[in-house]
Amino acid sequence: MRDFSQLLNERSQTIVSQWVKAVAQSREITSTDGMSRSAIRNHIDQVLAALVSVLAQDQQSDVPLAITASLTHGKWRADQGFDPAEIAQEYRLLRLTIQAAIQPDLMQGTAQEAVRAMTMIDEVIDTAIAYCFQSYVAERIEELGQIQEQLNITIKELTRLVKASQDNLSMLAHEVKSPLSAIIGYAELFLRQQRMQQRDTILNYEAIKRIIRAGQGLLHLINDTLELSRASDGAMKINPVKISVSELLDSIISIMQPLALDRSLELILQIDDAPETVVSDSIKLQQVLINLIANSIQYTQVGSISITCWCPTPDLWAVAVADTGVGIAPEEHLNVFHPFVRAQSEATLQSKTNSGLGLAIVEKLLKLLQGRIYIASQLGQGSTFTIILPVTATVSEV
Repeated sequence: MRDFSQLLNERSQTIVSQWVKAVAQSREITSTDGMSRSAIRNHIDQVLAALVSVLAQDQQSDVPLAITASLTHGKWRADQGFDPAEIAQEYRLLRLTIQAAIQPDLMQGTAQEAVRAMTMIDEVIDTAIAYCFQSYVAERIEELGQIQEQLNITIKELTRLVKASQDNLSMLAHEVKSPLSAIIGYAELFLRQQRMQQRDTILNYEAIKRIIRAGQGLLHLINDTLELSRASDGAMKINPVKISVSELLDSIISIMQPLALDRSLELILQIDDAPETVVSDSIKLQQVLINLIANSIQYTQVGSISITCWCPTPDLWAVAVADTGVGIAPEEHLNVFHPFVRAQSEATLQSKTNSGLGLAIVEKLLKLLQGRIYIASQLGQGSTFTIILPVTATVSEV
């Protein structure tokens, strides 16, 4: 029987050279662009050496050599950035190059010899492909693990930086708050003194009032920023106590009534179906409702604001704040709960006192109070903000 191993051994360097050229020129293997011939060649010599031993009839086949070479080849190809399709293509080119190199001699032998030779070649190359992909996948998995580890480190660092930024913002706000409060206090004192002495003109009074209003607006923004920062940091907790709903709402109405009257708006309270008592955090609940009512007053020029309270279920109670204001387009409903965001319809009023933080704070506080908020609004038809809360809240933190 004809032995093709010697023939393959004699032509191995030619086969490798032709294969390297074919791989370099293949348009389906772009990873070789700019790669040296030795880098492309890699461990194909060992695969061919193993193939020679398999075809030899007078010596033991050396398949382990092909396995070792293919494992190394797969690892290198992973490091070189090859994708699986490119590896499959280069082994296909190897098979074709070997066949082209020995085909004339195969034709001179018997059909049995030719079939045996091609079967052996296919088996060795298939084995090489299998082990090459095994090491390639293992290398890729290891790379993914390293990337995942690096991502985890990056996420931790980003979290630390965000926390540091929040801490710095909170510290800055605290530092600004003290001198600003002093400025407002001295301006108010100066205004009182000037009025008592009756020495300044109305123009001077108005200038001092503008200073006070501007300072109060800035102080309001700082307080809102600090409140939102505490909520985001998880530094806020609730202290549930038994609350009389009617007393709570009456107190809030008395606080907001002057602001509504200043804009010629009517505050309407409807509590016939309200629960007598609930268990919640009185201060934070009051803050939520004041923010909602103040927001409605801010964006209502004519009409009224209605505050309605009822129990949708035995375990839940609800408060709806409805106004006859400018309204909000449906596509902007979710955006109004983002910090420093105001709806376009609201922006047209050119409010100088609204920070764009009120509803963001409301949403954070409601999460703390285990409640939810819903909005129903159309442009020019007013807005209704409805909050739903548990009758009995439990201790929690944001």
